[in-house]
Amino acid sequence: MKMDSIVSQPVIETERFQLRPVRKSDAGLLQMYAGDLRVARFTRSIPHPLPPGAIEAYIARAQSETRTEDVWVMDGSDQSLSEVLGVVSLERMERAQSQIGYWVAPAFWNTGIASEAVNALLAADPQKSQTVFAEVFQDNPGSARVLTNAGFNYIGDAEAYSVARGGKVATWTYLKKLN
Repeated sequence: MKMDSIVSQPVIETERFQLRPVRKSDAGLLQMYAGDLRVARFTRSIPHPLPPGAIEAYIARAQSETRTEDVWVMDGSDQSLSEVLGVVSLERMERAQSQIGYWVAPAFWNTGIASEAVNALLAADPQKSQTVFAEVFQDNPGSARVLTNAGFNYIGDAEAYSVARGGKVATWTYLKKLN
């Protein structure tokens, strides 16, 4: 897919935190949270254990002018929360489509952080998407609830490879029309 120049990512305010582009100074907290098996096992791409330099490479990709995925940190520091609560991202696809992904640090699970982030990102629609896709592992019903509560519709089962698990995992796939 040919990409034009990437525009800057907006900062998106929510009630409890802001979604902001990843900074190099996030490396320590990203390392700690993404290095937690409870987080890594529910993602496709985070290895466990994290190899040296993985987070630095992730940050460099997120800041690259040629990136195909925009990554936001959920930053709660203005509300006396952690500077990194989790991450939410939008990967560009063809035909005004995106795929959303997210994870939240275990200390903030079941607090509505993921729902707040997903809803704020969809409302802002920074990639001007008409359709947003998502997938969650079937053993992660909490993430499925985040999507259905945000208005996503279930469209089918599939499989995705999880680096942390070292194999394919059954997924649920979701879609939301924005325009």
